[in-house]
Amino acid sequence: MSIINVMWAGGAPFASVHKVHNQILSRMEPAMPVKTWLLQGSAAACQVDVGTALEWNMTSARLKGRHIWRLLKPLMHSRFRQALLDSQARVVLLDGVGVARTLLPVLKHLPQIRVVVVFHGATRINPAGRKLLRGFPASRLALAAVSETLAMSLRDDLGIQVIALRSALDPAAFQADLLPREDARDRLGLPRSGVRVFGAVGRLVDKKGFASLLEAFGRAAADHPDWRLVIVGEGPTREALQARIEQPDLLGKVLLTGHLEEAATLYRAFDWVLVPSRDEGLGLILQEAVLAGIPVLASDIAVFREQLGDTGWYAPVNDDGGWSEAILRAAEAPAEAVALAQYRALAPDEAWSSFGQVARQLISGSQ
Repeated sequence: MSIINVMWAGGAPFASVHKVHNQILSRMEPAMPVKTWLLQGSAAACQVDVGTALEWNMTSARLKGRHIWRLLKPLMHSRFRQALLDSQARVVLLDGVGVARTLLPVLKHLPQIRVVVVFHGATRINPAGRKLLRGFPASRLALAAVSETLAMSLRDDLGIQVIALRSALDPAAFQADLLPREDARDRLGLPRSGVRVFGAVGRLVDKKGFASLLEAFGRAAADHPDWRLVIVGEGPTREALQARIEQPDLLGKVLLTGHLEEAATLYRAFDWVLVPSRDEGLGLILQEAVLAGIPVLASDIAVFREQLGDTGWYAPVNDDGGWSEAILRAAEAPAEAVALAQYRALAPDEAWSSFGQVARQLISGSQ
């Protein structure tokens, strides 16, 4: 049996999605061959190793059947069908509703292939999308979401079964790559001692909440010249964030590093990790920080409470004042004790084992 792993695109915006799919595929039997399809972009642009890849180089307009491409959709479907037959695939793993809309009409007529669709975040599913998912043979289709919170939301929306495949990381492998505190701070250009460092990691987009975080940190750090905030990531809001940190109240206190390939190795540079997201399907940054032994202060959203429960430290979503107060409280808290409690709540070893079991069941069709 072989697997086709179909992704919308490569590149930094899709790095966490590729990471989750890689984790799913890593739990399969080693002898099971996998080929990745990229509907857009190149394998070289991916932030993780996708192995053997077929690059389709299609535009969004073509994939969505816009304008003249609507007339050429049968030709596109024919190409996909032939490629699937040539691959001799028995399982196809699809990245979210956009890829499902593109491939399910073809896969519906290939009864030898099972399909798994993985949802990574909240998404608007239009009536045509609901009809497509509900109309696909249930015996050959499995829908999975990267958290129970997201799975429940999708079940309510679609009215069909959605399995919770809470994404997890291999604790031993992740921790083996972590740099010691001093080395991580050196890599970021930070003093090894004498400063308190708050870290945040993610794409620089509005939903990650970094603009609000800057306002909150500016207030909290006003009387603390030894405090620093490091934001690791790249994205379209960088210019606006850079302009804000050049204002007097933040000047010299905030570092925007841009994208760093080794970001996951640097968590021990931080005293606290701040996750101000407005919405998340899961939030791998929270898991990575906890695995690194760093306490987390996160937005008060259901998916974070799902993972940390009462051990989580939470601040109101997109509330500058609430976040400022929470940062000040966190700075006074026993960080090691908080980190230990959060680690126990996340239970990374059990989570990794459970993730592997559910992933194998999804691919094999035994769920």
